Amino acid sequence: MTPAGPGTVSIRWSGGDVVVECFGPGGAWLQQQSGRMIGADDTDDHGLAAAEHPVVATAAHADRYLRFGASGDLYHELLPTILEQRITIGEAHRQWKRLCLELGEPAPGPFTRLLLPPEPSLLARQPSWWFHPLGIERKRAEPLIDVARHASKFWEWSALGGAEAGRKLRLLRGVGRWTIGSVLGPAIGDPDAVAVGDFHLKNVIAHNLAGEARGTDERMLELLEPYAGQRGRVVRYVARHGSAAPKFGPKKRIMTMHAW
Repeated sequence: MTPAGPGTVSIRWSGGDVVVECFGPGGAWLQQQSGRMIGADDTDDHGLAAAEHPVVATAAHADRYLRFGASGDLYHELLPTILEQRITIGEAHRQWKRLCLELGEPAPGPFTRLLLPPEPSLLARQPSWWFHPLGIERKRAEPLIDVARHASKFWEWSALGGAEAGRKLRLLRGVGRWTIGSVLGPAIGDPDAVAVGDFHLKNVIAHNLAGEARGTDERMLELLEPYAGQRGRVVRYVARHGSAAPKFGPKKRIMTMHAW
């Protein structure tokens, strides 16, 4: 979805060049946004390859061509992120697919299997109990509905800086620090956004930056403090090139919500 209506963007490499094709009423908006989507304006040298910590420096050097993109679409980023609250990523992906199959319309262009996210006015009309057969309980259904009801505000919010956009998002029901930290990076390209409250992330950072098998959110933020302004970038580097935190105990059984 775009401010001008539904649209589809296709971005591909061809002979060393970036080729952008856009379709639908929102195509012109997507064309203007495409440079930010691929991180074309994220070209500054942030100095992380020269960081004192060897893990950060090594990961930053390995990912020196990685760019922070920005979709500019908070609505589209918020919906699947809310679904990821408190469940596994695989189950969240299945629920997102089912939600789009139920309420999404075919996307403009030649991509016959591509669906749009649910249109805000349609999603906002659904009662919370409607989501249960999809595996989405009331605690996540209500934030989805609330996001849909406020969707028109997000275009203005996405033009704000990370801190101000985060303050606005905290006004929404069921949108907390983890959700905000997860969407500000891909939606507005905020390189400092960190998903506080993540089940795994605090352990990954504590293990790689301090050699500690387990960490807390407070410890994670303490270790990331030297990289203020680029903490989200450091998290991405370490997650991609650092080592996994040690695992203890048996695996948890996964039970889908609709089977309860």
